[in-house]
Amino acid sequence: MSAAGVFVTGTDTGAGKTTASAALLHALRARGLRAVGMKPLASGCERTGEGWRNDDALALQAASDPRPAYDDVNPFALPLPVAPEFAARDAGIEVALPPILAAHARLAAQADFVLVEGVGGWLAPLTATLDQIDLVRALDLPVVLVVGLRLGCLNHARLSARAIEADGARLAGWIASEVDPDMDRRDQNFDALRLRLPAPCLGRLPWEPDAVALAPRLCTDRLMPG
Repeated sequence: MSAAGVFVTGTDTGAGKTTASAALLHALRARGLRAVGMKPLASGCERTGEGWRNDDALALQAASDPRPAYDDVNPFALPLPVAPEFAARDAGIEVALPPILAAHARLAAQADFVLVEGVGGWLAPLTATLDQIDLVRALDLPVVLVVGLRLGCLNHARLSARAIEADGARLAGWIASEVDPDMDRRDQNFDALRLRLPAPCLGRLPWEPDAVALAPRLCTDRLMPG
């Protein structure tokens, strides 16, 4: 039986995707599942004695059980903190689907659930010729949208949900991420999103970097196979 999984995208860069993804991994593990995370492309990496490393990918690796090899979590580690398309070009790296799919297969072989975190928002390109929908189709994954609760989130969330569905992907649910603790009318915005987004809310996360503490706030029932 192949591993279940999900693709996590956001309304934009800084929407809280990684924190939400790590919390989801802990919530899945609390159900007794072997859950591992993956960040296929990550720009903004630091050179270490073991190679280029990205903070988001390291967070997913730390939240995973069993603990996967870093190169499988993050097949393409790109040094510059710019859009992956530009970071790969500057590094002389050709990003392609086959290495990502091979790494995903290795992760799936050791886990019950593989969470794949995208880059930026849904329409942020992977390369000049690859969009995130190409990866979602290749892996046949449902999508979870992380909505950063801040001014403009109603528009960004509705546009993102519409684009996900227009691309033929299945929006399994969304997560509210309180990235702006000083946001005015936060509860009203959250209620408006629940009314208008075409998928269930899987949880609302306060601005808290501790993914373990956030895990109980998430409902993973709709991410289970069958």
